[in-house]
Amino acid sequence: MSKKVVAVSSVGGHWTELLRLRSAFDGYETIYITTNHEYRSMVGGSSFYSIRDFNRKNPWVLAVVIFRLLSIFLRERPDCIISTGAAPGLTALFVGRVLGIRTVWVESIANVDELSMSGRVASYIAHRAYVQWPELAGPRLRYAGSILG
Repeated sequence: MSKKVVAVSSVGGHWTELLRLRSAFDGYETIYITTNHEYRSMVGGSSFYSIRDFNRKNPWVLAVVIFRLLSIFLRERPDCIISTGAAPGLTALFVGRVLGIRTVWVESIANVDELSMSGRVASYIAHRAYVQWPELAGPRLRYAGSILG
């Protein structure tokens, strides 16, 4: 049985960066989660789930998202969760960490001068957190290159 990876992010640039990591998931059963159900067509035959989008301006949605993620993770039993952000991805890492699942955060390449709010929190939650600019690396944040190459 192959290992399962859940790849989760918001739409837009976060999703684009997540899809650029796709080759890193070769050999693993990959399950994608994002906030737009229409993105299902972008992941081929991989499993796909959608969750509600939210941010710090509508935090009441958080409970609904946590319940949905718990349901997905308990059904799929992933070995690892990886996210490129933002709030839905960070929430997935938190839920995964509580369930004992390995977690990885990849900060957006757009954050050149400082970490995003989600990235700052993720550096404490995720088992591994990566930045795409060497200047942002630190004790909890590793630089291993850029998704762009």
